[in-house]
Amino acid sequence: MIDTWNPKYNITSKIARGLMDIEAIKHDVDNITIPPVVAADMKYNAMIKATHYSTRIEGNKLTLKETEQVIRKNKVVFHGRERDIKEVQNYWNALIAIQKWAGSKAEFSEELVQKTHGMVMKGKKGPPTPYRTEQNIIKDSGTGKIVYLPPEAKDVPSLMQNMGKWVRRAEKEGVPPPIIAALVHYQFVTIHPYYDGNGRTARLLATFVLQKSGYGLNGFFSMEEYHAAAIAKYYKAIATHAHHNYYFGRADADLTSWIEYFVLLLSAVFKNVQKETLVYIKKGIKAEPEALRKLDIRARNVLGLFLRKEFVTTADIATLLGLSQRMARNLAEKWVRQGVLLITEKSKKLRAYKLAAIYRQFVGNK
Repeated sequence: MIDTWNPKYNITSKIARGLMDIEAIKHDVDNITIPPVVAADMKYNAMIKATHYSTRIEGNKLTLKETEQVIRKNKVVFHGRERDIKEVQNYWNALIAIQKWAGSKAEFSEELVQKTHGMVMKGKKGPPTPYRTEQNIIKDSGTGKIVYLPPEAKDVPSLMQNMGKWVRRAEKEGVPPPIIAALVHYQFVTIHPYYDGNGRTARLLATFVLQKSGYGLNGFFSMEEYHAAAIAKYYKAIATHAHHNYYFGRADADLTSWIEYFVLLLSAVFKNVQKETLVYIKKGIKAEPEALRKLDIRARNVLGLFLRKEFVTTADIATLLGLSQRMARNLAEKWVRQGVLLITEKSKKLRAYKLAAIYRQFVGNK
């Protein structure tokens, strides 16, 4: 196998225009002041959509409403949908981890890839997943016809290593992050290093690249929703080559059409976020109150929970932040000491909290 990966593509006028639009919108949205509670709610809703649509693309049958119920509640039962429920819970926790790693500027590495896939398949405590050791074949579920024959298992480790090297080199060379994200998405599903979970992991890795590079728009958007809305177009774009065998053209395909699809879609997603955030400018937003400026990012995210309910539990906090219940309880107790939360139910098992009066005014729940 060749020990480098040099993806082939050209920057077309459409790609260039899309990149310029993304850059301009990113600048605008980054400089819009949005109330922390509203921002937390927008991010929460985007994460719900990302989780729902990414799992739905792979055949998950839960509706958007059911997905939200699974995430918001510790225990929810949809008979016969146990696997679907687990997939949603796993993706949610993997998405939280991806955002955390992006925030800490973690390096794109095989370890990060394997950790992400482990969480997608086994949950937040799932061990990193080693690559497949046998051939994988993707068939049409209806006709049984081979849709794609990925590279042989013996070639997977070097292909994954080369992809990681290219990402790190591209970051240093200043390749636009949307293009890096597009190519990570493409190359991962093309290598297909696992028997299952490749699509979900690819979309998470693209999100990681965007958020790490400052193109996450504060977590306000979900590309997964847009992929799912035109699923045939998504699959057609990522095919890039007519032959189904990796070694018969797919390995050396020109990826311009895929990058064009990805960048133009991201541009459209950014425009919709811009429209939503500009609404707040027209309303006229006041300077952020001192009480809110004192809150750390996790406390700000938790404030968003109170837009939907008057009381929250440690389980709600744990689910939102991807923590154990013990850690969530410790955080909540710290916020009680700081005067952010008030205890409404003292039982350790049923511990619940409400916002202190000074913060209730910011969520319209006085």
